[in-house]
Amino acid sequence: MAGDHVRVVVIEDHDLFRGGLVQLLEERGIEVLGQAGLAADGIRQVCELNPEVALMDLKMPGMSGIEATQRLAATAPLVRVLVLTVAADEQSVTDALLAGACGYLVKDAPIEHIVEGIRAAARNESSISPRIASQLVRRLREPGEAEPRLPGAELTPRELEVLELLARGMDNPGIARTLFLSQHTVKNHVSSILVKLQVENRIQAAVRAVRGDLV
Repeated sequence: MAGDHVRVVVIEDHDLFRGGLVQLLEERGIEVLGQAGLAADGIRQVCELNPEVALMDLKMPGMSGIEATQRLAATAPLVRVLVLTVAADEQSVTDALLAGACGYLVKDAPIEHIVEGIRAAARNESSISPRIASQLVRRLREPGEAEPRLPGAELTPRELEVLELLARGMDNPGIARTLFLSQHTVKNHVSSILVKLQVENRIQAAVRAVRGDLV
């Protein structure tokens, strides 16, 4: 991927929504390599076209988006799966993330948020709608969900500030604006947080932060 150029395959069974979304994405510089109304067709296109990101709906006839995400995680592990769906319930979110999705956005999000989510996925970052993030935080704060801090995972005061905003679903530009830092500095803090918490992505860091009572 050169610069901000990102290639995607859109997997969405609603023809009208898919067509409108593709047009909006292309107007904003996202190259849509392919589109599919069925998960099986989407998997085939992803494997043939090798995009950076697969934009995945969850509720589709035949194979679900959850199963499709699992299959892509096994057959095309370098392609980042970003969920875009109407489902905002806890079970759908949990199932999608456990299946291997790098992020979770809802369809009523502004197109700018969807575009940034796609670009974040292409940068190997994770994104999640703030509304979904707040639901996860509330769920994880319920009694009985806490887990101990990891040995050696002490974060600096600044890293804790970044982690708290990350757990709210904020992206790097938003964190940078809030803390008056450069995006490069925020990226470095996030990388350090992932190493110290021994997790692979931002969503796992947010879950670990809440369960370990770090935020």
